Amino acid sequence: MFELTHHLAQNIVDRAMAILPNNVNVMDSQGLILGSGEANRINTRHEGAQLVLANRRIVEIDEQTALTLKGVQAGINLPLIHDGQLIGVLGISGDPKGLRTYAELVRMTAEMLVDQSHIQAEQQWRNQRRDDLLSVLLGETGGSQRLIDEAHQLGLKPQLGRTPYLLELDDPKSAAAVTDWLRTHFADSWCSLPSSHSILWCCPSSLSIDPLRLIERLKAQGWTLKRVATGVPTEDVHGLRRCCHRVAELLAYGQAVKPWKPVLSLARCRLPTLLWTHRAEDTLNELLVPLQSIAAKDANGQLIRTLRSWCELNGQPQACADALGIHRNSLRYRLERISEISGKDLTRLDDLVELYLGVQLMPSDGA
Repeated sequence: MFELTHHLAQNIVDRAMAILPNNVNVMDSQGLILGSGEANRINTRHEGAQLVLANRRIVEIDEQTALTLKGVQAGINLPLIHDGQLIGVLGISGDPKGLRTYAELVRMTAEMLVDQSHIQAEQQWRNQRRDDLLSVLLGETGGSQRLIDEAHQLGLKPQLGRTPYLLELDDPKSAAAVTDWLRTHFADSWCSLPSSHSILWCCPSSLSIDPLRLIERLKAQGWTLKRVATGVPTEDVHGLRRCCHRVAELLAYGQAVKPWKPVLSLARCRLPTLLWTHRAEDTLNELLVPLQSIAAKDANGQLIRTLRSWCELNGQPQACADALGIHRNSLRYRLERISEISGKDLTRLDDLVELYLGVQLMPSDGA
């Protein structure tokens, strides 16, 4: 059963006394005064309210009767009903005869405030349970049928295919506002906060999301995103949970290796992200040895930039030369120099793959 609180009772009192010249009291289901225009009466027992609770009807008390009761003044006391249950009593001090005309209106207003408070409390509970459930569903141990069933009950539509996006915030204080904005503008969105600086947003895969456009829209609202890591469409909660884990690894890769890049795509960076996640292993560290040899003889970073461009542009000479702003002969000289220093033949697939993998592990400033 819904129970009155001191805060709600005092709110009812304050609203009523803003338009009434009389003192107002609100009592709980035990007859204890929770809110009053007379602060000294709060937390005292009201015998008039106990009469209302015992008889479930309006009780009028005149001056003479008030003298025989404890903690009571002349006035009218009305039962407060919520969802068919008697939850408390509304008391208005004064001559009962003069109060009858508007006492019912005051009671109706009080019961409306109770209903509103109950709805808000229910919504807050649902929101909190939704957030807790999503954190578990998308976590390492989530995905049980019981949790999925509860998601259905809460209207979260777990059957929808979703695509995860991990948003890195510039200001953690904006997390709640950005989350509300996403839920408002994109129906059936799931949002959780894996850290103070990030929002995991899973929107229906049927929606077409342009990450750069999203960054601009949020910026127009006054919120800045450092970067967005985009996942791939998934068909169910189990696939979504795995993809969320990969997107978290993708963001960590971007922060360390490509901090200048505002948008990272799992579809394009799946292999580099996998390598970065396992970078501490000795075998992967060996991939950096040729790159370190090149860097040691590359004071201005020219050769490393050339190799990175060569890999990103799939070994297309003209496209690579244009991207670097050099002649194809200069490009050929640089590639020969890279091969000479690293001991790797860029015309051999296995050697080129080793250099490519090493490039993916080496941090870049975007130059």
